[in-house]
Amino acid sequence: MATPLRVGIVGFGKMGRIRARELERHPGTELVVVAEPDGADAVPDGVDRVADLAGVLQREIDAVIVCTPNRFTADTIIAALDRGLHVFSEKPPGRSVDDVERIIDAERRAGDRKLMFGFNHRRHAGIQEAKRIVDSGRMGQILWLRGIYGKSGGDGYEKEWRSSREMCGGGILLDQGIHMLDLFRYFCGDFAEVKSMVGTSYWDADVEDNAFALLRDDAGRIAMLHSSSTQWKHRFNLDVYMSDGYVSVNGILSSTRSYGDESITVARRSFDPSFAAGKPREEVTYFDTDPSWELEIAEFVDAIRDGATIQHGTSEDALQAMKLVFAIYDGDA
Repeated sequence: MATPLRVGIVGFGKMGRIRARELERHPGTELVVVAEPDGADAVPDGVDRVADLAGVLQREIDAVIVCTPNRFTADTIIAALDRGLHVFSEKPPGRSVDDVERIIDAERRAGDRKLMFGFNHRRHAGIQEAKRIVDSGRMGQILWLRGIYGKSGGDGYEKEWRSSREMCGGGILLDQGIHMLDLFRYFCGDFAEVKSMVGTSYWDADVEDNAFALLRDDAGRIAMLHSSSTQWKHRFNLDVYMSDGYVSVNGILSSTRSYGDESITVARRSFDPSFAAGKPREEVTYFDTDPSWELEIAEFVDAIRDGATIQHGTSEDALQAMKLVFAIYDGDA
């Protein structure tokens, strides 16, 4: 058996702990060190804890997983790549498009080192099934998409680091809506035109709590997005309407299950006069597990072991998603 990849994690909050769990499950990895300045309670037995990135980079490791607030993400990735390490990073990939461009420069300097970003929504079972249906062509060509992704901020939400422009670079669109933008690109590719309205309607914060956007690609297909932190009932919904039918992914499995059951609804367009107009027969499938975390780590490890190209969450994916985020911001300037 090959020697396990030795991995360090920078930032051991919620996402760092999720990634540590998946590393423990993967037979080809070993978590060696965690950088977490605020405490060691959750660090697994046998794993060293250090205060910062410098302590991680001093260790004999092969790869780093970056789970830091946005303010530190780009510099952490760049330092790890320049150290000759493979890097997996949570999204968003920094606070600006410039951050991603700096990361890509470091990726070029790093030669064969692998760099991957955690756009895990692509790997959810409902999204994967929708993609298989769309790519099969059996429902025809995509006409338009609609995505709603919203959560309810809780008590003290405006005081969290995610509500600070200095720390994050943006609000709910950059934090959560970027996932939906990545899914739009997953189904349609790049978009050429953006129109938007962005605002802060409730929370006392210097970042947006709602973003509304229309995107159009060169083929004329339109995607509509609403990203919100005033969605008092958590909601995820992605509709893909095609010339011969539609698929709709509703709910998305999360650690709290607050977005409800994850399901996909599939229906074929029907103009049959024996059926009520606008009420096609729908087939609904529910999903009980979220394979996305496991599949991401597996792709990252396999790419390192086999020298394969990263397929999901590439630096180009990160760059184009960030460009869309800031095009939406600029569209309401």
